[in-house]
Amino acid sequence: MRVPLRWVLWDVKDTLLRVRSSVGEQYCDEAKRMGLSLAPAEVDAAFRRAFRHHSSQFPNYGVAQGMDGQTWWTAVVKATFSQCRVSDPVLLSTMALNLYQNFSNAENWEVFPDSKSTLEKCSSLKLQLGVVSNFDNRLEAILRGCGLLSHFDFLLTSEAAGVEKPHAAIFERAMRKCGVPPTSIVHVGDHYAKDYVASRSVGIHGYLLDRTNNSEGRDVPKEHRLSSLDELPARLKQHMDECS
Repeated sequence: MRVPLRWVLWDVKDTLLRVRSSVGEQYCDEAKRMGLSLAPAEVDAAFRRAFRHHSSQFPNYGVAQGMDGQTWWTAVVKATFSQCRVSDPVLLSTMALNLYQNFSNAENWEVFPDSKSTLEKCSSLKLQLGVVSNFDNRLEAILRGCGLLSHFDFLLTSEAAGVEKPHAAIFERAMRKCGVPPTSIVHVGDHYAKDYVASRSVGIHGYLLDRTNNSEGRDVPKEHRLSSLDELPARLKQHMDECS
């Protein structure tokens, strides 16, 4: 007999919401306010290089090296603009601070059309909801600003946990917060390895959200794959009915 479901855990970025416009465009908007004229494509490429480098050298916002999210992002922003021939240290610090604050605001984020209704339907099934996200500690403010925070019983960011997906430890910490066995928990996310494979490796029912029919994770059974969050409540209800 299947164990009743009690919790749904959620990834956030590119699952419930996404950046409203490209990083290059938003960084260029900030540079323009400082009197600089930069090309979004160049800035976007520079950002990707800076992000990859810092993620490799200082994974998970550098928590293990004594950094925090703001310090880590400040370094990424400065490295991005430095590659685009911006060298004034005061200007770099100002833009880094402004962008860190800007990305804390709801204006820079877009909630997917199916997010709120799906969260509401999951709650109506008497399921509790939590977040497990490779995000820094701005997440609470972002979800509040986007009108999503009230749906969740807890938020667990990788910065706060000190470990990031796909490591099992962050899911194990989430399970302790839920207080139920993994077979009573569902996890929903858009990343094949970090969300789907990682959650299922600890016994959680993982669902892969694949809005764009991505080729990654073709081995995922169709019953574990979602093309839209709208499909989730019916899947959960079916599971719950089979347990009753």
